[in-house]
Amino acid sequence: MADTDVTAEAIVADAEAAAETLQQVKAEIAKAVFGQERVVELSLAAVLAGGHALLIGAPGLAKTRLVEAMGTALGLTNQRIQFTPDLMPSDILGSEVLDESASGQRTFRFLRGPIFTQLLMADEINRASPRTQSALLQAMQERHVTVAGVRHDLPAPFHVLATQNPIEQEGTYPLPEAQLDRFLLKVDVNYPDLDTERRILIETTGGADQTVRPALDAERLMALQALVRKMPVGEKIVSAILSLVREARPEQTSDPHVKRLVDWGPSPRAGQALMLAARSRALLRGRFAPSLEDVEALAEPCLGHRMAMRYDPTGEAPGLSELINDLARKVA
Repeated sequence: MADTDVTAEAIVADAEAAAETLQQVKAEIAKAVFGQERVVELSLAAVLAGGHALLIGAPGLAKTRLVEAMGTALGLTNQRIQFTPDLMPSDILGSEVLDESASGQRTFRFLRGPIFTQLLMADEINRASPRTQSALLQAMQERHVTVAGVRHDLPAPFHVLATQNPIEQEGTYPLPEAQLDRFLLKVDVNYPDLDTERRILIETTGGADQTVRPALDAERLMALQALVRKMPVGEKIVSAILSLVREARPEQTSDPHVKRLVDWGPSPRAGQALMLAARSRALLRGRFAPSLEDVEALAEPCLGHRMAMRYDPTGEAPGLSELINDLARKVA
């Protein structure tokens, strides 16, 4: 019993220190990214949970700026890859080049690609061919790449923030559902409100200092990721997550809308993602354990890309986001 108390006290102390540090991280990011608090929080939650995030939004909404600011504030190296139809897997992973020494001896040397970074922005990932998408997504899952039969480990930590433009669909290759599942969260990036856009107009066109400075480093970030997995989760939260995931499956639900409208529901991985993301969000908000409010807030970002709707000829059915939010309110 005494050991349990000591462990609990240690987790609380670590969480208090972590909450203060994470507030500094958010403050640094806010120097470069105005508004978009929800997007920043969800992106940080994905990283704290050890996962990747898919950002969906129109051009010009500071997605690239967010990744750069996050990389700096978290003390991570970061790279950006602009995905295009002619991008090859070797352009991302790297390739072997033939070197010749002064004596004339020839050897192959591995030239690392831009994926060898700690925070990678995959810009407009749906513009690349399925082969190139698959190479990235496999590396995201396995945390290493294999070239010419030789394994090369990616840096730790390694996270991908990928973007998609929901407006232009011509010349794109939609990610298959199995590959979408590799992303812990799907984050919708919306237009700023009036006050935020006014601030953007004034501050980004003036001489205000928007320099982001490191508030963390890679080693401390990995310690926070380990802390997230130690955070206690109440039985009520576990039951809510289980109920939500199972109610979202047409084969197991008692909800008539889900039975009629959902083609296929979330896998157990969705529940794992929701459990980790809820812990991360709680830590970001200075709490030591997740609440039902965390489950409700993260339901759509966790489940939205892990489900598919059937065609509704009436056009009167609720959308997928609305359906998930309704289910989340019921279990919460």
